[in-house]
Amino acid sequence: MTHCTLCDLPVDAPVTDDAVEGTFCCRGCLEVARTLDDPATETRDAADTGPDPDDADGETAFVSVDGMHCATCETFLEARATDHDAIAAAAASYPTGTMKLTYDADALSESALTDVVAGTGYDASLQATETDDEYELEGRLIVGGFFGMMTMLWYILFLYPAYLGVDSSLLLFDPSGQAGDYLLWNMAVMTGVVVGYTGWPLLRGAYVSLRAGRPNMDLLVAMAAVTAFLYSVVAVILGHTEVYFDVATVIVMAVSVGDYYQDRVRRRALDRLTEFTTQRADSARRRTDGGHEEVDVGSLSAGDEVVVRSGERIPVDGSVLEGTAAVDESLVTGESLAVRKTDGDEVIGGSLVTQGGVVVRVGPDAESTVDRLTNLLWEVQSTRGGVQRLVDRIAAVFVPLVVVLAVLATGGHLVTGATLTDAMLTGLAVLVVSCPCALGLATPLATAAGIRRALDGGTVVTGDAVFETATDADVVAFDKTGTLTTGEMELLERADDRAMARAAAVEQFADHPVAEAVTAAVSVPDATVSEFEQHPGQGVSATVDGEQVVVGTQALFDDLGFDVPADLRTRCERATENGRVPALVGWDGEARDVLVAGDRLRPHWESVVSTLARDRDVVVITGDRPEAAVPFERHDGVDEVFAGVPPEAKAEVVERLQSRGTVAMVGDGSNDAPALAAADVGIAMASGTSLAADAADAVVTTDDLRAVPDVFSVTAATRTRVRQNLAWAFCYNAVALPLALLGVLNPLFAALAMTASSLLVVGNSTRTLAGTASHGDASVDGPAPPQQPAAAD
Repeated sequence: MTHCTLCDLPVDAPVTDDAVEGTFCCRGCLEVARTLDDPATETRDAADTGPDPDDADGETAFVSVDGMHCATCETFLEARATDHDAIAAAAASYPTGTMKLTYDADALSESALTDVVAGTGYDASLQATETDDEYELEGRLIVGGFFGMMTMLWYILFLYPAYLGVDSSLLLFDPSGQAGDYLLWNMAVMTGVVVGYTGWPLLRGAYVSLRAGRPNMDLLVAMAAVTAFLYSVVAVILGHTEVYFDVATVIVMAVSVGDYYQDRVRRRALDRLTEFTTQRADSARRRTDGGHEEVDVGSLSAGDEVVVRSGERIPVDGSVLEGTAAVDESLVTGESLAVRKTDGDEVIGGSLVTQGGVVVRVGPDAESTVDRLTNLLWEVQSTRGGVQRLVDRIAAVFVPLVVVLAVLATGGHLVTGATLTDAMLTGLAVLVVSCPCALGLATPLATAAGIRRALDGGTVVTGDAVFETATDADVVAFDKTGTLTTGEMELLERADDRAMARAAAVEQFADHPVAEAVTAAVSVPDATVSEFEQHPGQGVSATVDGEQVVVGTQALFDDLGFDVPADLRTRCERATENGRVPALVGWDGEARDVLVAGDRLRPHWESVVSTLARDRDVVVITGDRPEAAVPFERHDGVDEVFAGVPPEAKAEVVERLQSRGTVAMVGDGSNDAPALAAADVGIAMASGTSLAADAADAVVTTDDLRAVPDVFSVTAATRTRVRQNLAWAFCYNAVALPLALLGVLNPLFAALAMTASSLLVVGNSTRTLAGTASHGDASVDGPAPPQQPAAAD
C-alpha cells in the first residue's frame, strides 16, 4: 500500500507531479510540498524515547495518570508498565498527564490497565480525575500551612529570642528546661506532619528519581528537608536546643506552593483528548449474509461492509459501496459544508452522516482518521518541552554536584579541626542554601501576572510555553474556517424578491447552512408547501402553492431536467471561483435566479493580519478548496495560502514551516488540534471545539480577533520577568553556595537566605506588568478599517 509523502495517509489514487518528488493523496498535499520546496523523500525525525507503542503489536489505550511530577516520573512509569508481560510498550507524558499503552487484549483487559500503572503515589483511570487530585493537593497545603505556622510561632516566641541571647526570664519559659523539652517534641511532631504529609509528593519524587537513576530537584529538596528534620530530632534526643525544624518547614512549604501552582497551570493545558475519544465510533453495524450484526470497531477488517444511517458516525475510513448521503466532515477536514457521497466516493472515519444512508466498504487499514488525529495530537503534545524539563536537565548535573560539595564540605571541616556537629551543620547549610526554591518559583509566579494580564485582554493562557516562545514567532499560521471567518454562512448576493420568497418557503424545512442563511435574510412567506424533498449534497425541492420549486446546484437542476440559462451558469461559476456557494432558484422547469452564500469574514481580520505582518510572515491554512481562500491570497499581509490541506497534513505543514523559525498557529476546529499542538505556540479561538482549546497554549475567550496580537505583547513582558527571576535565582546560588562551603552560613541563615531569595522572586513576579496593550489599543492594532464584503475581494 502506497502512502502519502506529506501526511502518510494511504493512497488509492496517487497524485503526482514531475516537479515534485513523491506520491500524494490529494492535490492539497502536493501543493504544500511544492510551495515549501521540501524534498519529498524527507522522513520524519524519530525521537529516541525508547519503545514506541505505535511500533508494537497489540491494542492501544490511553490512561489518565494523576501524580506525575516531572520528566523522571515518565521514565519510572514506563519502566514499571513494561515490566508487565501483557504490555508491549508504554509512553508516559508529563505535559498531558497520560500514558499510551500497547497491550495484549487477550491477556489483559483495558480496565485492568489502571492497576498496572497505579501505585507508589500515582493514581490511574481510563477517564480524567483531575478535580479529586487537585482537592488532595489543596488539602496537603492546608494541613502543612497550619502546622507550619504553629512551628514558626514557637520559634518566634521562644527559640529565636533564645538564639539571640534574650534573657530566659523575659520569656514564658526557658527552652532549655523541662517545658522546653515538651515544646521541642511538639515542634518535632508538627514538622514531621509537614515533611511527611505535605512533602509526600516531594519525597515520592525523590524516591522515583533514585529508582529511575535520574536525579531531579525533588531529590535535592527532599535531602535538605529530611536532613534538617532528622538532625533536629537527634539534637532533641541529645538534649540540645539548637534545632532546625524551621528550615525543614520553610523548604517543604515554599517548594510545595510553587509545585501546586505549576500543576494548576499544567492541568489547564489538556483535557485528555476528550472530544475525539467521545466522538469516534466504538461500534459498527457490519453486514452479513443474513442481515447485519453489531460489532466492535476494532474487529473490523479490510473489505467488511458497514451500514451507516442518518445521524451516525462512519466508524472507519473506506469507500461508499451503496447509497447516497450528505456527510459532515467538519470535525476532521474543517470543510464548512456537508459533502455529497455516493457510489465509489471515499469517506472518512469519524465524519457524520447528516442525510441519507450508505453502505461503506472498510478500507485496507481498517482505521479511522479520527483515531489517527488522536494519536498525532498525543504525540506532538507529549513531546513538548518547557521550563520544568529544562530545570530537570539542570538538576541531573546540579543535584549530584551539590551532594558531593556537601560531603566534601563536611569532610573538609572535620580535617581542619572542626567538631562533628559544626562539620555536619556546614554540610547541611550547603544542602539548604542550594535548595532551588527561587528557581522553582521563578517561572510559575511570573507567569501568574502574565495570565492575569492576558485575561484582561480576553485570552486564557493554558500552557506556559506561550510565555517562552510567543515573542520569537517568525511565522503566524491561521486556520481559515472559524478563525479568519466565523464559520457561519451569510447571504452575500440576493435573488429577486419573488425568487427569494420561494427559496425561503422551501429552505425553511432544510437543515443546511445555506438554508439558514436564506431564512435569516428574508421572511418566510405564508405559502402552502408540500412534497418537500432533500437531495443530499445538492439542494432541496418542494411544491409551493402548486408549483415545483427547486433550490440547489447546477447538477441538481440538470438531473431534474430544468433549463439553466447561460448567464445564470456564468454567475454560478464566478461565485464558485471566488470561494462562495451559489444556489440556483427555479420553478416550472426553469432556473430563474441565483443567490450566493459565503462564510462570513471575521471583523477586523484585515487589520489583525496587517499588524502581525509587520514583524512576521503570515500564512493561511485551510482544508477548503482553493477558491474559498481567494480573499486571503489578495491581502498584502498574507505571504502564503495552503488550500485543500487534509487534517493530518496541517501538523506536517506547521512542522515544515518551523524550518523558517518559530511558528505560532491560530485555529479553532478539532482538525486544527494536531497543528496547534505541533506549533511552537498554539492559539485557539473560543468559538472552536474543546479539543482545539486543549491542544493550544492560549484560548481567546471573545470573538474579537484583535486579541491575538495582544497575546504577543503580553508574552514579551512576561518573558522579561521570567528571565529576571531566573537570573536572580542563579546569581543567588553563585553567591550563597561558596559562603555555605566556607562555613560562613549556618543552616538557619542559609534558610533565611533561601527564603529571602524566594521572596524577592515573589515580589518581582507580582509587580504590575508594563509595556502591554489591550487589543483595543491603537498601538497594537490601530483603527480597524471597515469590513469589506467578500464580493469586493
